Amino acid sequence: MNPANGPLHGVRVLDLSRVLAGPYCSMFLGDLGAEVVKIEQPGTGDDTRSWGPPFQGGESAYFLCVNRNKRSVTLDLRTPDGIELLRRLALEADVLMENFRPGTLAGWGLSEAAIRRQNPRLIYASLSAFGASGPMKERPGYDLAVQAWGGLMSVTGAADGEPSKVGVAIIDIVAGLMLGKSIAAALYAREKTGEGQRIETSLMEAEVASLINAGSNYLVTGKAPGRWGNAHPNIVPYQSFATADGHLVVAVANEAIWARFCNGAGRPELAADPRFDTNAHRVENRDALIAILKEMFRSRPGREWIELMNRADVPCSPVQDISQVFDSPQVLATEMLREIDHPTAGKVRMAGLPVKFSGTPASIRLAPPLLGEHNDQVLQDWLELDDAALAGFRRKGTLG
Repeated sequence: MNPANGPLHGVRVLDLSRVLAGPYCSMFLGDLGAEVVKIEQPGTGDDTRSWGPPFQGGESAYFLCVNRNKRSVTLDLRTPDGIELLRRLALEADVLMENFRPGTLAGWGLSEAAIRRQNPRLIYASLSAFGASGPMKERPGYDLAVQAWGGLMSVTGAADGEPSKVGVAIIDIVAGLMLGKSIAAALYAREKTGEGQRIETSLMEAEVASLINAGSNYLVTGKAPGRWGNAHPNIVPYQSFATADGHLVVAVANEAIWARFCNGAGRPELAADPRFDTNAHRVENRDALIAILKEMFRSRPGREWIELMNRADVPCSPVQDISQVFDSPQVLATEMLREIDHPTAGKVRMAGLPVKFSGTPASIRLAPPLLGEHNDQVLQDWLELDDAALAGFRRKGTLG
């Protein structure tokens, strides 16, 4: 079995995206075996190349985290030659990804219709901040702005505190994953129809779709939900608690777990208490129950509670910091910490591959690229340009 032959082996992806949502998507496709060519502006490249410190070997940790399994080509898209080379690359691609403001590529003569007239099998995938239609389609936006606009911040944070963003750019990640699975679906559809298609999504659409129970609670009741901190509006107990020496979380999501929780904690009387005998009753009497549990959990160190809950088969975890996560035997056993050689940064550690395939494994084949590292290689492979042509483009600054 060739480890390079992932499920998307042979698929060419032309990636015009930058920052996080698009690059996370294209890394996902690259991990699955696609050949990803990242188009960057000469001299500067993806914005995240400068997002630091920290840096390793001149490369920002931010850029390193979402750009493995890609080759970098620098094209000056402010020039006619740069636009023409991009057009020719698009004609050789299976997938074109972009996250410019809606209409930008069309203004360069590279609309979906224009490209697919010559390459009808192309999957043309566009990702924007607020969508391709509607009164806000031209508005720029990063994850933070969309988390605020789309309601996520209103339900995140302490009940008596300020609205808070999630600790990572979660809407970028969700949108990137949604786009990636949609591209895979479009490639599957192409196998049946022979035709590519256009895919459009946005950070806003991904966020609204991800509001799940918070959104549904509003749609059912007409009341906008507020912030619950680490608690859950519909399930009790399902939150964090302070122990004698730290914090842990318990997730009691059904009645069988509730019974095991009470017995494991040495408090069987709580399961029999009519205030707490069903989840609906526990939600109604949340304050009384949580006061009891807070006092209970403070009585022992966290490791003792974890042992008791594990023995009772109750979902329970310590609140760990990220160093504890990457040092954990479980992360190491599942190969979620990997290391790859980089030309300037040396040994780069990064998160591993979150999905394992038995027959067509995902793999890490390429380190995050240096800016323009693969100009000659890609233009020779995809467009069959000779040395003289490449030298001419370099002299004109088209390739940086």
